[in-house]
Amino acid sequence: MFNSQQLDNYRLSTPENIPATATESAQFGADQTGVQSMSQPSGSQAIDPYTAFPALVDEVFAFADSLYRAGYTDSATAYLERFRVIKPLWLQWERRADSLLNEFGKTRAEKSKQFDPMVLKIQNMNRAQSAYSLVAETADSLIALNPGDSLVNWANGQKNIAYTNTLQKARLELSEIRVLAEGHAEFNAAQAKLKEFQLRYRDFEDSLQTVALAARIAELAAVADSVAKDYWAKHDPAQALAQADTLTRQEKFPQAKELLNKLMFSNLRQQALEKYNALADAYCNKQRKVTSQLFTKSQKQKDEQNKKSLLKDAIDSLDNCLVEYPDYSQKQKVLDNMEFLKKELAK
Repeated sequence: MFNSQQLDNYRLSTPENIPATATESAQFGADQTGVQSMSQPSGSQAIDPYTAFPALVDEVFAFADSLYRAGYTDSATAYLERFRVIKPLWLQWERRADSLLNEFGKTRAEKSKQFDPMVLKIQNMNRAQSAYSLVAETADSLIALNPGDSLVNWANGQKNIAYTNTLQKARLELSEIRVLAEGHAEFNAAQAKLKEFQLRYRDFEDSLQTVALAARIAELAAVADSVAKDYWAKHDPAQALAQADTLTRQEKFPQAKELLNKLMFSNLRQQALEKYNALADAYCNKQRKVTSQLFTKSQKQKDEQNKKSLLKDAIDSLDNCLVEYPDYSQKQKVLDNMEFLKKELAK
């Protein structure tokens, strides 16, 4: 017969006889090792040693504990002693890692030298606040050379800086075009400048909303053609301005808009513009309120078709705002709300 020590040693050397909890723990560790070895070939996702090693160590302790709780004390002891003798291997791995890091560092330093001219060029371009298109072209050329993660991230960051710089310049230029149309009624000149502007800043349409401004200039130009030259000689602009204010409060938005557009060609042009912007706010806030009510109602519907119908109406309500006032100051918020509702509708 075996004594307890012999029996324990026997069971340690034959894993199939170890209790299920311990065997499953060991199998997990084996599976993890297999996964790790499989993940090494080129092109596969790399393992994060910072999380993989601690997880594996936890499994070692869990397996040892399962042996101990099952009564296999000697097996648990022998298993942990095997774990402790890994220390020399760990020191060897550290030395190997240090050696490789040193080699990698030299290679990176040598490789980075060939990109120095392009890096310097991009830096100088951004210092001079060159156009975004020029900086982006040079940065993309650098990225295409596969210079390494750090330089790729740096190049993308420089593109963002250039985009911000160019956007600020573009907004100032666009405001001048807006003043030319709304402040001086020089529509032909404004439209010509805007077309040339759109060609130079084609990457900025979403941020600058140039299409909306083009629509507003065209609208004002059409009103100018319909307003007789002597119209305001026969009508009181101040009285018309007060009337437009009243119409806005009464939510008679189409009538208020028509009157304010005519007032753009009176001696109260600036006041009319301010009232126009207030009208756009009032109209779009009303549409957003309607949208909110429709959305709330849609969420209470059990019938899917009714829900979708209400969501469509909610989207249409927001769309009305952008149709009537394409250059509305809070346009982006409206677009974000529409995007949210479209996602709800697609569910």
